[in-house]
Amino acid sequence: MLIDFQNPEEACRWQPISDAVMGGCSVARLRYEEGRGVFEGEVSLANNGGFASVRRAPEAFDSGSSSGLALRVRGDGRRYQLRLKTDDAFDGILYRACFQPRANHWQELTLPWSAFEAAFRGRVLREAPALSPARVRQFGLMTGDKRAGPFRLELVWIRLCH
Repeated sequence: MLIDFQNPEEACRWQPISDAVMGGCSVARLRYEEGRGVFEGEVSLANNGGFASVRRAPEAFDSGSSSGLALRVRGDGRRYQLRLKTDDAFDGILYRACFQPRANHWQELTLPWSAFEAAFRGRVLREAPALSPARVRQFGLMTGDKRAGPFRLELVWIRLCH
C-alpha cells in the first residue's frame, strides 16, 4: 500500500493548495475521520476561482513493475483528479488522471499509468514526456469542475496495481 488513509497520521501529510494562490476563495482540507481520509471543502467561483486541492508532502515511492494505481473511495458524484509530481517543486509539470466515483458508494477505481496526462496550471502539455512511475514523489487530489458548492471524497487507500 502506498498511502493508507486508515492511519490517523496520514492526514497531517496533506496541505491545501487551492485557488487562493490566484485570488480565488475556495477552501479544501484532508482530515482523518473514522478510519478514512476525507478530502472536503467548498469550491467558489468568486474572483476567478473554481478549484480546490490538497498535496501530500514529497516522499520517494517505489512503483516497481506496477501497471498503475488503485484507490478505494466513496465520492459525492463530482469529478476529481489524482495528481502526481516527479519532483519536490511547488510549481511545475504534474501528471493528472480524472475519476468520478458514484455518489455514496464505496468503489475501487483503477488508474493505469497511461491515464495520467502531463499538465501545467490546468493546461495539457502534449509535448511533455510520459509519466515515469519510478520518479513519482508527490501525490495530490483536486476538484476543479468549475461547479460551486461543497465537495467530499472519502479515501481508504491508494495502492499499486500489478
